[in-house]
Amino acid sequence: MFVIKDKCIGCTLCKQDCIVSDIEMIDGKSYIKNKTCIKCGHCIAICPVKAVSSDDEKDYSMNEIKEYNENEFTIDPENLMNFMKFRRSVRLFKKDEVEEEKINKIIEAGKFTQTGGNMQDVSYIIVKDSIQELRQMVLETLNDEADKLLENKNMPKQLTIYADMWKSMYKNFIENPDGEDKLFFKAPLLILVKSKRVVNGALAAAKMELMIDSLGLGTYFSGFLERATESNPKISEFLQIEKDEQLVACMVIGYPKVKYKRTVPRKDVNITRL
Repeated sequence: MFVIKDKCIGCTLCKQDCIVSDIEMIDGKSYIKNKTCIKCGHCIAICPVKAVSSDDEKDYSMNEIKEYNENEFTIDPENLMNFMKFRRSVRLFKKDEVEEEKINKIIEAGKFTQTGGNMQDVSYIIVKDSIQELRQMVLETLNDEADKLLENKNMPKQLTIYADMWKSMYKNFIENPDGEDKLFFKAPLLILVKSKRVVNGALAAAKMELMIDSLGLGTYFSGFLERATESNPKISEFLQIEKDEQLVACMVIGYPKVKYKRTVPRKDVNITRL
């Protein structure tokens, strides 16, 4: 990052907003030392005269910069709340493929989600052509997991229900791979989110879900795939998840075959005030 001295008016806003104290004032002008800089971009965003720029066009291109416009950058809070309340986990999908431009938009929502220390350690796996292959690996793993769970006579009822479900899902797949699909529900697209720090991936997945819904698509998060991945290293290898990465979320995505008419009730929130 660097400051264009001829433009700098010495307002000190960038210096005040720099969380790593990498900016100092020299002769009334801002100067970025680039010693502790984490390239968060706050200095670029806050400068009133566009005097701060990036010298790394490969990873931090200034072509991505958009100037603030109230009409384009603000959302009515009630509309936003209603939008979030109305979202549903979708498990009934049309056969229509998801357009590439919409996939790119979903990934972009993840890209511009905040990460701790600006690590930007979140990456994505797009699965389209290999869904059936992945489905087989997951169902085989869950079937083995079910056998282990059912051997335990003290197994909680919820886990027993899941174990019976996994056995049935695997049996159906063996008998007819193109038949009923209770894992991915014949969705045309999976987007998996992985990161070195779980909270970074989780934040990205949450933002991506909002974009998915806004694009007229539907999704649900597959916990079964996450469980299978934890149990079977071969799935991690297939998905190219590195040893220092963790699978955070698997979003099963497609065009909804159903339309919901209203929001649903929720339990009262549990709040602790200190």
